[in-house]
Amino acid sequence: MDSKKVEELEMFVMACIANPALLHAPNLQFFREWLESLGATIPPVPKAASSPESPPEPKKEEKKAPKPPEPESESEESELEIDQEGVIEPDMDEAQEMGDENMEVTEEMIDQANEKKMEAINALSEGENQKALELLTEAIKLNPCMAMLYAKRASVYLKMQKPNAAVRDCDRAISINPDSAPPYKWRGKARRLLGHWEEAARDLAMACKLDYDDEASSMLKEVQPRAQKIAEHRRKYERKREEKEIQERMERVKKAQEEHERARREEEARRPQTGAGGFPGGFPGGFPGGMPGMPGMPGLNELLSDPEILTAMQDPEVMAAFQDVAQNPANISKYQSNPKVMTLISKLSNKFGAHGAHP
Repeated sequence: MDSKKVEELEMFVMACIANPALLHAPNLQFFREWLESLGATIPPVPKAASSPESPPEPKKEEKKAPKPPEPESESEESELEIDQEGVIEPDMDEAQEMGDENMEVTEEMIDQANEKKMEAINALSEGENQKALELLTEAIKLNPCMAMLYAKRASVYLKMQKPNAAVRDCDRAISINPDSAPPYKWRGKARRLLGHWEEAARDLAMACKLDYDDEASSMLKEVQPRAQKIAEHRRKYERKREEKEIQERMERVKKAQEEHERARREEEARRPQTGAGGFPGGFPGGFPGGMPGMPGMPGLNELLSDPEILTAMQDPEVMAAFQDVAQNPANISKYQSNPKVMTLISKLSNKFGAHGAHP
């Protein structure tokens, strides 16, 4: 018999030893019948074994029910309801005269500004808000670096329901003297009229800190619960957003892992069938004692029914040594102290040695 065909037969036999399910391929029915006629016992088909001609398909991922769409951030924020009692719709007022901060102010101008301020206070006591506003504007032009003038005019703007103008005057007053309490008080009240609850609470708290005032304290008690409610809602929304971002990152990682696993399974499925123990090409005829030719076929039944040999074939260390020895029989000396390797070699040699070796 042609030696090349004998070697191919050897490789096929060793592949069957490593994977007995190969014998149940439909196109090998004649081979099974022949083995059985010789008295061989064919191992049953493993329950989970798939056809040797087609690699097992990767398990399909279970379809998950689509998640309901999460509400948009705007809708989450719109859930907050704040009592807007006392909030006004301000007029689109024009920017007021602020004076020239860089102008040189004389003693005479300061005196004139103070006179205008006193006249404005008298006008307010008579309920003449517009006149008081005009007088304070004249005073500011004379002495544009006096914070108290802007704070006083801001209080007049509030009487006239012009909170935006009041905020501008308070901003200027605070930039001139950040340690003055009245600008914070009036700006806090203006922001309360605008419905800017958190900003109003901060201003009123600062006013009370710099110079306690019963009116400022009363407004702060009214504003603070709404400001706290807004702050708590914002923290809740931020936590939800952070949790959503973490969940999305976890989903991306999971998807990447699933893609990697799917690619690995596909690569394994494309990999060609290997010989015994997973070595391409099987075992060459250099195995100690050789592999049997056709006359040695009755020994196949013994191999297929020997659980120790089949178990050894699945041990990577044993099979690596076995391949090394099969390629060069002289290498057997390296494994004399390895009982697992020597047990397998001894078993195979005993089974096939009596049937002869290749020439």
